[in-house]
Amino acid sequence: MPITLGIAEDNANLRKSILKNLELFEEVEVLFVGANGLEVLKHLETQQPDLILMDINMPGMNGIEATKQVREQYPGVKVMMLTVFDEDDKIFKSILAGASGYLLKDEKPMRLLEAMEECMEGGAPMSPVIATKALQLLRGKHAQQTKNAEEYSLTKRELEILQKTSEGLTNNQIAEQLFISPKTVRKHIENIYQKLQVHNRVEAVNLATRERLISVAVLLLTGVSSLFFG
Repeated sequence: MPITLGIAEDNANLRKSILKNLELFEEVEVLFVGANGLEVLKHLETQQPDLILMDINMPGMNGIEATKQVREQYPGVKVMMLTVFDEDDKIFKSILAGASGYLLKDEKPMRLLEAMEECMEGGAPMSPVIATKALQLLRGKHAQQTKNAEEYSLTKRELEILQKTSEGLTNNQIAEQLFISPKTVRKHIENIYQKLQVHNRVEAVNLATRERLISVAVLLLTGVSSLFFG
């Protein structure tokens, strides 16, 4: 069975170029082409491809917002960014929106096919320059998180418990997941309150999120790192 595709690209010449390259392969079948995210969502109401090749800068609804909505409304449809943009913020936002891969448009047709097949097998294909930037981004975000945690003198275990707390877990659930006693969890939470100078879980999570003590870790674990280990 061929990989069925949707394509989101506002530039008519680039659309023709992508379609011409894809015509070389019997392994793929294009179901629809849209000029922006809104058109893609309209097409998805009647037909869902296996994969969407998504540009970023498009009028009406850009590729990052479209990716987010596609993944929320049609979780079975994968999205791979195919764009000219290699800026850090666009890479990061695309990954957080749910993109399963990120290729630059100057990739050779065979590499594009390989990336689509890899994506359908659960991989996360990226152009080499994107992989390098994503690794640098991961290291930079981790370094910032570590710096902020050190300023509050939070231990690794306290950060783990803060993260679990932000996910809405109870003390007993945290204890079970971390293989410690509920009493130990309560003691760690007491220490967290003192170090952050807060009085309850809501204040602790809000401050930790604002100071990027936990949200960055969560986002990277579920986003960027999955591109390498997932």
